[in-house]
Amino acid sequence: MPQYWLMKSEPDEASIDHLAAAPDQTLPWTGVRNYQARNFMRDVMRVGDGVLFYHSSCPEPGVAGLAEVASTAYPDATQFDPDSPYYDAKSKREEPRWQHVDVKLVKKTRLLPLKEMRAAPQLAEMRLLQPGNRLSITPVSPAEWRAVLALLGE
Repeated sequence: MPQYWLMKSEPDEASIDHLAAAPDQTLPWTGVRNYQARNFMRDVMRVGDGVLFYHSSCPEPGVAGLAEVASTAYPDATQFDPDSPYYDAKSKREEPRWQHVDVKLVKKTRLLPLKEMRAAPQLAEMRLLQPGNRLSITPVSPAEWRAVLALLGE
């Protein structure tokens, strides 16, 4: 049974358009430096899980498309690159600290703004909408997934 996720990305770094233009419409979800988000990728995500591709830290945040998990977790190479903003001097190649998965485009959608999501009673319990939530990757329940798809007209 597939699981569902909301994965946030700043559109100037990796947008839904970057994903659409990438080879095989697939991108590695690099740069996650939160242990709980890393653990979701490493321990819980499975190939084929559904992804709400969410634009964050931008003028109009919201769901910009649908994607799916396209790989199992593997070491994030940016942790070893001193020129990367995601470099982690404490991470060792023989014991990598940070993992990531690949994400593949399913469909670019209209932008479903955060404001519209907040107004939807069926999303009231969605982790994204809870006070203080700052995680870049959060689980989405099957009911929340269906509600978002309905709001998108899918």
